Amino acid sequence: MSPKNSIESIITGQDLLLLIEQGDKDIFTDFYSSNFRKLILVSDRYVRDIAAAEEIVQDIFLKIWEDKAVLETIKSIKPYLYRSVVNSSINYINRQKSLERHHLHIAEQLSDELIDSEDERNELIVLLYQEIEFLPEKCQLVFKLSRLEGLKYRDIAAKLDLSEKTVENHMGNALKILRSRVLKRIEDKSSSQKTTYLYMLSAFLY
Repeated sequence: MSPKNSIESIITGQDLLLLIEQGDKDIFTDFYSSNFRKLILVSDRYVRDIAAAEEIVQDIFLKIWEDKAVLETIKSIKPYLYRSVVNSSINYINRQKSLERHHLHIAEQLSDELIDSEDERNELIVLLYQEIEFLPEKCQLVFKLSRLEGLKYRDIAAKLDLSEKTVENHMGNALKILRSRVLKRIEDKSSSQKTTYLYMLSAFLY
């Protein structure tokens, strides 16, 4: 029996399961290929996102493959696939709408005070990243490995072929330079802003 005839003979889930159990290892792949693109078109009519539609259809076939016992209960395979795709697509839309409502709710709850605080924090981070790029080469590398990649001094020493003491010295120098430069950059801030920046700076650099 050719692959095409095998696919055409699949009416129920049990038909597909029987062919798989008989040792036709490629039958599921053929079955998948013959239905995949058609089912994507079904899903895309709902989700309006071809990438999401592909993922939805792939998930349905994956669930069937991982739990082949479900095939025993499927009396008519094509209606099952189409209903599964439609249901999954509607569930996807509902999740997206729920997520959108959640994000809108968060945005609505942002007070001016929270926005100002977030803006100050982000401004400080931008200042720090700018000043990091002006550090001496070794200091910059050690700082990035320590604070941005989270490596311990001994790991940095091994990576750069330095002693731990040298790494510690580079880090101390980097912190000293950054504190000095950032403090200079915020000289024109108000007293309250300086206090906020100094508090945040301590979390980043001390």
